[in-house]
Amino acid sequence: MATRSIQGPALAGLLSCAGLLLVGWTSLLVPSLIRSIEHDFGQTDAAIGVFFFVYSVASVSGSMGGGLLTERLGRRVVLPIAIGLITLGLLGLANAPTWAAFLVLTIPFGLGSGVIDGGMNGLTLDLYPASRGRALNVLHLFFSLGALASPLLVGRLVEAGTAWRSVVAGTALATIPLALVFALANLPSGRHAGAGDSSDAHGRITLAVPLIALAIAIACYVGAEIGVSDWLVRFLETASLGLATSALALFWGCLTLGRGVSAVLGDRFDHARFAALSALAASVALMAAVLVPSLPASILLFGVVGFAFGPVYPLIMAVAGDRFPARAAAVSGFLAGSGVIGAIVYPPVMGFVSVGAGLGAAMGGAAVLALACAIVLGLFSRRGDTVPAGGRVAGPLDRSGVG
Repeated sequence: MATRSIQGPALAGLLSCAGLLLVGWTSLLVPSLIRSIEHDFGQTDAAIGVFFFVYSVASVSGSMGGGLLTERLGRRVVLPIAIGLITLGLLGLANAPTWAAFLVLTIPFGLGSGVIDGGMNGLTLDLYPASRGRALNVLHLFFSLGALASPLLVGRLVEAGTAWRSVVAGTALATIPLALVFALANLPSGRHAGAGDSSDAHGRITLAVPLIALAIAIACYVGAEIGVSDWLVRFLETASLGLATSALALFWGCLTLGRGVSAVLGDRFDHARFAALSALAASVALMAAVLVPSLPASILLFGVVGFAFGPVYPLIMAVAGDRFPARAAAVSGFLAGSGVIGAIVYPPVMGFVSVGAGLGAAMGGAAVLALACAIVLGLFSRRGDTVPAGGRVAGPLDRSGVG
């Protein structure tokens, strides 16, 4: 073990949380700055939809490719490079002279974000094999904290006169120390020797039916969640920028709270069934938020949507970790990438739906996706593919680390 490396599994857990905090913050930068960016470049909602598409394609490539690269090269090589891509991408966006350049520079930003998103999930699965439900909910709580802080602070900075380009550039510079710590930290390598787990002796995890079902569920969920998050400020166009960004912060604040509650309760129940009920509740609340005629009531209902959304993503990851314990890096990368496919397909389409049928119709479509996620997870839990809640044993998270 290198003498210059930073030691300790507790540090590895903290770094995984810091990584998702960064992804949470950066994923809400453009949605929080959407009005300023549209005005600066003279673009419409449809053009912003193209940005979301480019970012999502790059992110899914990073998620899936990053998991496979980690199995070959190890985390201490892959993760610092990924954060470096985020840094370069953000600096490019902050200085982009044209809309075309802005879209091109979105690619390294999205690639790095995808690698970190999938990589932090895989790292947590390796660190806490005996308490995945709790560990992943705590991990994604930090994603939510970043996503909560971004619109809350960015909205206030812009209202105070700070240029949107300065906000993006400042974020880029703040990522550099994190890349250095990842390069020095003593992390589980994530390398895989080539043998599959007991459920797939040849290691062809992407062909396993349970994993495909989880991929469909997580794609539907992410399509709905990111769709709401990306377009909420625009949906509340009758509200002031401060109120609209506060509503987005409320959404993510309640989502954070939902993950905090699930971190306590998640391992006490069947992971898939818990996630299915949460997605169903989110679907109902989202449809109500779209249809209710009162702006304050709609904003409050979006908070309910966030709370119900909270447990879904981390619990789907926990189910996958239970089902494929020997392939944490590849499985988490595959599912993170599958989730981003949902972001590729639906949130960009919402921009075009907004132009044709109105953003309310597009938000209703997100509610349908959440319902589809609930149905798939409900069927998955009925097949008995999850680890019984009572089967959990004490593990590293019960003593130290992320939790």
